[in-house]
Amino acid sequence: MLALFGAGCGGKDTKNPIATLELKNGKTIKMELFKDAAPETVANFIELAECGFYDDLTFHRVVPGFVVQAGDPKGDSSGGPGYTIKGEFSANGVDNPTEHVRGVVSMARREDDYDSAGSQFFICLADSPQLNGLYAAFGRVMDDESMAVVDDMATLTVDANGKPASPPVIKTIKIEK
Repeated sequence: MLALFGAGCGGKDTKNPIATLELKNGKTIKMELFKDAAPETVANFIELAECGFYDDLTFHRVVPGFVVQAGDPKGDSSGGPGYTIKGEFSANGVDNPTEHVRGVVSMARREDDYDSAGSQFFICLADSPQLNGLYAAFGRVMDDESMAVVDDMATLTVDANGKPASPPVIKTIKIEK
């Protein structure tokens, strides 16, 4: 009886949510979301995923050796959900220790506004320390199979703005809490 009581009361839920991006090409990307490092960002991402915001959106920007980016309903890096959230990173007064290493998931924003993120996110293709403390890292790609899907995106033919000729499309994002 004590063990049951101790496990259910007063304990903090330490399990991070898992997001599974299902692409229309049948491939998937599993990501762990860091709710303690970026709680508002993770809550926003989960809400957008659960309401279907990301369904049918593309990975609209690919910069080989740097990032792949998704979450823009306009598909040109200018769109969002119609609101913005606080940037959860050190330059904006938030202690987020997550470094931008290969596989880290982070929020895109306008360069001149720390609080301009909304729905667009990127996945780092390589370690990118120049982003540390300046962008809200909120998760990581969980396994080699998922990272291989991301790496495949980096090989796509893109135009001068990094827009793929045939961008991968997100079918849906499922969340496990």
